[in-house]
Amino acid sequence: MSKSEVKIERRRLRSGYLTSAVSITLLLIMLGSVSVLYFNTERLSKYILENLSFKIILQDLKQERVEEIKWELSQRHYIREDEQTGQKEITLVDKDAAAIEFQKELGEDFIKHIGSNPLHDVYIVKFDARFANTDSIQMIEEDLMTIAGIKEVYYQKNLIEVVNKNISKIALIVLIFSSLLLLIALTLINNTVRLAIYSKRFIIRTMQLVGATAAYIRMPFLFRSIIQGIVGATVATGVIAGLVYYLQSKIQGTIPLNDTFTLLKVYAILLVVGILINGASTYIAVTKYLRIKTDKLYT
Repeated sequence: MSKSEVKIERRRLRSGYLTSAVSITLLLIMLGSVSVLYFNTERLSKYILENLSFKIILQDLKQERVEEIKWELSQRHYIREDEQTGQKEITLVDKDAAAIEFQKELGEDFIKHIGSNPLHDVYIVKFDARFANTDSIQMIEEDLMTIAGIKEVYYQKNLIEVVNKNISKIALIVLIFSSLLLLIALTLINNTVRLAIYSKRFIIRTMQLVGATAAYIRMPFLFRSIIQGIVGATVATGVIAGLVYYLQSKIQGTIPLNDTFTLLKVYAILLVVGILINGASTYIAVTKYLRIKTDKLYT
């Protein structure tokens, strides 16, 4: 083989490796993107449920008792803690302040017509998402009503049911879509690897003719496939992380998508998928051309 033919053959090999690596990386990017969406479905549910406000309407009480009720509420484990301060998220809406706001909305002084302020002091609380389901909230409501001085607990029951049902449906749909995408990725990566090995079938036969063992022939192909899987998973995770951080910068103040632990889980999944599928497909394809008859190499 002349030097020019050797150079041409090397270019073909590099081109084949590059095409295979790019294809695998693109497939892993798609799979990783869906994985991020799936892992954030639970976070979406938690974000929505923990930001639902519950109003605890008090009876006409002295200020001392109002403060005591706040302390009693702070002892309840189901009330959410602020992540920054560590304090329970309990906000008092004073009836006098509420009356002023109500007057602004009405555009007139309704107290003059009634003769007294009919409003009540209200505590607005947020519950931990673990307890934001219909059954738990029913028990929480019963527990809160045991506190002396609480008149009523108000919350949107239908909204909680709708959120829980829809989040479950979304999670199921994403899971099914992820499974289908994984199956497609398995098929496409396998076909990509097989085509890449097909282009090197004559090299495999040449190595056999000079006495190389099957294990020796497989080794460089397997090593290269593992490297491709690692590089593909790393590049795919980097692209996904960049997209996630970009989207997060555009929707600040909403759901925190840029979670390092989630990205690490996605990277681990892509790494396993990239290495296992790439390695298994390479092993099967190389074994095929190790066993194939010489006259079949040209078909």
